[in-house]
Formats: sequence, structure tokens, C-alpha cells
Amino acid sequence: MVSIAEAQRIILRHVRLVAPETVPLLQALNRVTSEDHLAPRDMPPADLSAMDGFAFSSARLTGSRLKVTGFLPAGDTCARSVQPGEAVRIMTGAPLPPGCDTVVPIEEVETEGEWIRLVPPVAAGSHIRRQGEELRQGSVALASGTLLRPQEIGLLSAMGKSAVAVYRRPRVAILATGDELLEPGAPPPPGKIVNSNSYSLAAQVLAAGGEPVLLGIAADTEEATREKIQEGLRADILITTGGVSVGDRDLVRETLIRLGGEILFWKVDMKPGKPVAFALLGERPVFALPGNPVAAMVGFEMFVRPALLSMMGHHRIFRPRVTAVLAKEMHNRGSRPHLVRVQVAWEKGRYHAVPAGSQSSASLTSLTRSNGLLYLPPSTSQPAGAEVEVTLLDKDQI
Repeated sequence: MVSIAEAQRIILRHVRLVAPETVPLLQALNRVTSEDHLAPRDMPPADLSAMDGFAFSSARLTGSRLKVTGFLPAGDTCARSVQPGEAVRIMTGAPLPPGCDTVVPIEEVETEGEWIRLVPPVAAGSHIRRQGEELRQGSVALASGTLLRPQEIGLLSAMGKSAVAVYRRPRVAILATGDELLEPGAPPPPGKIVNSNSYSLAAQVLAAGGEPVLLGIAADTEEATREKIQEGLRADILITTGGVSVGDRDLVRETLIRLGGEILFWKVDMKPGKPVAFALLGERPVFALPGNPVAAMVGFEMFVRPALLSMMGHHRIFRPRVTAVLAKEMHNRGSRPHLVRVQVAWEKGRYHAVPAGSQSSASLTSLTRSNGLLYLPPSTSQPAGAEVEVTLLDKDQI
């Protein structure tokens, strides 16, 4: 068996960036740009007023009274030079008129007909956004490899971009295996169970930014397994679930080998999710995850999600880890590290972790109650109040 960290290192050594594509600007949200974006012009393009107020020349100010000789809304320009002793009423975002070097806010003057009186002393150069203070023409506004959040989308639109080159979304084929499985839609007869893994894994793929491709269910025959795996190789990644252990009908591993696949590891030192395999068929990454629902989803979190994010150019590919205070005593009497499902909450300036019920690898309800995975080393006990390491699965729910 390999450790969790070693399995992750092996995977990341063998996944490659997907090709870029150009998409409309809003479709680039939460994706990674594949090229540098240079400022096409100075930003701001001119000296602009940062306030609704009055523009004038402080260098040529001879008293506290100024005559208002014009009005300049945002979107207009003023060609006439403002003379000493004059001011122009100006709106936020309007370019500074010729002859002006200062703006005073409306609330800091007294109005006397066509005249204004400056009440407090005015500092020269106040309330002006200088040309190019944000970006100079030709400078790198966003470097290749930048994750495009709403604020980056806003900057790109301010630069006039309507489309952007980003790494495309990997297509992820998902194959469930087992004669016992039925698709959702009707109550299963005795001996059958509903295929939930394909849908939970597809949702995880979507949440990570990929495009799931559901291949359905492969019967427990070598022919059916081989046919479905070959179909899945049309995608960028293939995930199988079930059929990767050592039972008589666990055919995935042997089928991968017969198809020329290279098994880079099989079995990971963890609970749940020990029977995980990672293989390459040509250059196509294949993840063989367990059939138990929790083990499959935990395996995705630990191994598939970081690979997907790496392929899409992300730099932060692992979930955040925090130190939390354990609410109750916990024991791991086994020989493998246990990833315990926990509910994490922020209380009194610290994270606190509570076990989320049953830790059975078949208990999906425990995952619905959890937002973190607590790392419990083998053959250890942790008392209530101990500080433990927790991987946050859903920080928005804390």
C-alpha cells in the first residue's frame, strides 16, 4: 500500500494540462486563464474626479471664493481651460478639465449663487484618480494561470474583453460496475441496490469544474467491463467505481492490465477507501474507486479532485486544512489512518469538530451531516479537547 501523500504525488506526476479554449467572458468564471492579459490602455485613461464636487486650480488659488463657470458630468469632456478664480462642478468619473489640479467634495463648500466658498483648507491634488495609477498600457494586468473570480471578470471587462482563453473543462467518464446495481427510478427488488455512486461522483466532478459523462453500469463480465472502459477512454479521465477489490467478480484491475494499462498503485493506506487504484491507459488517467458510497466519494476528494484542478491550471488544488478542537473522545484501533467524517463549526474564535454519526463506508447520510474529514492516525486515541487536523470539505457551510 502507498500512503495518501505518496498516492497524490504519483497522480500529479502523471496528469497534464488540458488544451485551452476561448469562451465568452462570463463562461470563464472560476476557470484559469491560459495567457497573459496586458492592459490595452492606461487605467484610468486620464486624470478623473474621484468625487462629486468642484474642480479648480489650487496652485492659482487667491482666496476662498471661486466662481462656478460650468458643469461636467461623467462621460463628457471639457475643452476650455478653467481660469484662476474659477471652478467647474464635476461628477465622479469625469475627466479633470484643463487648468485644474484639485477636486473639493460638494459637502465641503458653501454655495453662494454662482459662487462657492471653500470651508476647510483644501490639499492640492485631492480627490483625483491619476491617469495610469491602476495599470499602465502594456503592463500585465492578469498573468497566465490566474483563477478568474468575479473581480478578475470585472477587470477583464474593464479592459474591453468579451472573450477569454482558459483551460477547458476536462470530460470525466464515470462507470459503475456490478450486477447488483440498478439505475434510479424505481424501488429495487430484493438483492439489488440503486446506483448512487455515478451521481455523487458526477456531482463532485461538476463541483470541481469538470464535465461528467455517465457511462451507465457494466455487468460483472470481462467483456462488458472491457467495452465500457474502452468507451470511457474517449474522455480526458475515466473513473470506475466498484470491482477493484479481490473478489471473484472484481474485474476492473485485470481488465485494465489486459488493455495495456499501467497500474501505478493499487491500495492506499487509508480508511475508508483502501481499494483505490490509479492507472494509465496510454496517457489517459484512470481512477478505480471502491464501490462503497463513502469510500468512493472520499477517494474522489483525496485523489481525483486534485488531479482535475491540476489539469485545469489551478494552483490551489487541495482543500484547506485547519486545526480544530475535538468535541468528544475518539479512538482508531486499526492499522490505517482513518479519515473521520466530522461537522466543523467556528465558535469562540476556534474551529470545533464533532463526529458526524456512523463511520460506515456505506453510510451516505454521515457525509450529508459532515463538512470535514478529520485525520486520525492509526492505533491512536484523542481525548475530548484535543487539537486535531481537519480537511474542510465545504467552508461555506461553517
